[in-house]
Amino acid sequence: MDLEILRDIMKQLLKQPRYIHSLGVEEVACDLAVIYGYDAEKASIAGILHDCARNLSDAELLSCCEQYHLQVTEMEAKCPFLLHGKVGAAFAKDLYGITDTEIINSITNHTCGRPNMSLLEKIIFIADYIEPYRKPLPRIDEIRRMAYNDLDRALVMILENTLNYLEQSKAEIDTMTVDTYEYYKKLLRTEDEQ
Repeated sequence: MDLEILRDIMKQLLKQPRYIHSLGVEEVACDLAVIYGYDAEKASIAGILHDCARNLSDAELLSCCEQYHLQVTEMEAKCPFLLHGKVGAAFAKDLYGITDTEIINSITNHTCGRPNMSLLEKIIFIADYIEPYRKPLPRIDEIRRMAYNDLDRALVMILENTLNYLEQSKAEIDTMTVDTYEYYKKLLRTEDEQ
């Protein structure tokens, strides 16, 4: 589907702040794609669609998981917000005709990440965090600078921030976030030792 059409659909579908956020993610994803030698149009499509299910209530997300036969983990059942990536990926396929597996996976995994992410998954995960319209976050300027030099290091910094925030908030932490953090931390340690 044409990028302009997808933008128009998201503008109608999402609340204004979420739409602005999605435009920011699209813009940063496109920039990162160009820097890291990835297809800019695919990155833009993934960026504009990444939160296409974000406007759904917890009950609606759970219902969509049932409708699309999506597996729901124990943590996702407790915190259905985490399902908006999976449901968004299902919408991207079903409603917007996206068949590209890399785009689908990047939408699926943009919230918690996963070990051994593809380049596009990393780009969308990071763009979601550093887009220019996001409210100020700890170390955000440092993370933004790092994203344009080393995606894996930016990823670790984002995951550290996220885990610190969740611990301080006494919020539940999805094991996938921890697994992703441990995977990339170990990867960087191995790189640094070489």
